[in-house]
Amino acid sequence: MTFEEIVGLEHIKKHLVTATENGRIPHAQLFVGKEGSGTLPMAIAYAQFLLCNFSNDADACNIKCNKLQHPDLHFTFPVTTNDKVKKHPTSDLFLEEWRTFINETPYGSLFDWLRHIGVENKQGQIGVDEAEDIVKKLSLKSYEGGFKVMIIWMAEKMNIAASNKLLKLIEEPPSKTIFLLVTEDEGKIINTIKSRCQALHFPSLSENDIVSFLTRKHDINQQDANRIAQQSEGNLNKALHLYHNDSKDLIFEEWFITWIRSAFKAKGNASVIQDLIIWSEIISKSGRETQKQFLQYCLHFFRQAMLLNYGAPDLVYLVPQTANFKLEKFAPFIHSGNILTIEKEVNDAQYHIERNGNAKIILLDLSIKLTRLLHTKEQKIEA
Repeated sequence: MTFEEIVGLEHIKKHLVTATENGRIPHAQLFVGKEGSGTLPMAIAYAQFLLCNFSNDADACNIKCNKLQHPDLHFTFPVTTNDKVKKHPTSDLFLEEWRTFINETPYGSLFDWLRHIGVENKQGQIGVDEAEDIVKKLSLKSYEGGFKVMIIWMAEKMNIAASNKLLKLIEEPPSKTIFLLVTEDEGKIINTIKSRCQALHFPSLSENDIVSFLTRKHDINQQDANRIAQQSEGNLNKALHLYHNDSKDLIFEEWFITWIRSAFKAKGNASVIQDLIIWSEIISKSGRETQKQFLQYCLHFFRQAMLLNYGAPDLVYLVPQTANFKLEKFAPFIHSGNILTIEKEVNDAQYHIERNGNAKIILLDLSIKLTRLLHTKEQKIEA
């Protein structure tokens, strides 16, 4: 993957090329950006530039990198057990699937990756077995005599044991060894690792960049490309899901609308609580990554409703597909009097689910709180 294949981010490409040509190559770098911003493709393109720009046979080097099979290019990413790998999962055991995933969805999310290996009902992590593998790999000499590059994708998924084991290596790596840590949430990476890395923050992609990509790479007209680019909010992965009419968002919409309709009816009607219990059971049977993705979708839905309520239709890109549901009718119930509390409760639910709390209890608790919050009146400020 070359820099030319990366969507947008011209200033970051220029920075990386210029720094490399001037010999300023930090041994540990942190690429920080939201899903779909291009952090992983950029890390791969940068690694290919480092490996092949100084190679005696650049053409052969580029071929190997394009296949993700260069012996000095290493990958680490979240994994877990599945039907093929029963215990001690490490990235090397999933390399074939990883190469296919990158080839098909280079801007894909962690959820997409876990679904790709058939474990979307589990949470992936980078554990101590993985850290031991990294230490062994990087203790060896470079196969081709140049750089060795270790890309750690979703570095925030390193557990404490793995992080501590890699501290010394990241601080003082062998000669010509480069660490590229890719993360969506640098706040979840321990400070002792962050302090050893030079951070590079990626902005979300512009609408123009996404429109240009969709019209150039896919059979899509300008009008549809503009609509998708607006709805994607700078996330190319989301734009591609929208283009392919991914069923995930339709399922999430169904769950969300069922949820809020039950929450509305629950006021003064205790029997409806049973509906919320059934709803919580249904969602809790999905995987934890699915639950976290759904709660993120809920936050987006609430924010879009509030924007519509406050007269900013140009910023509202959500178009519900459910019959007999109008965002315009729902919007007045999301306002300054409840939006901050709703966001806090949903974020808290995500936090507890990620830490293996009982999803059914967490979601039911959130549902009961929502029955009150949806009926909270907005405080009018008198002039």
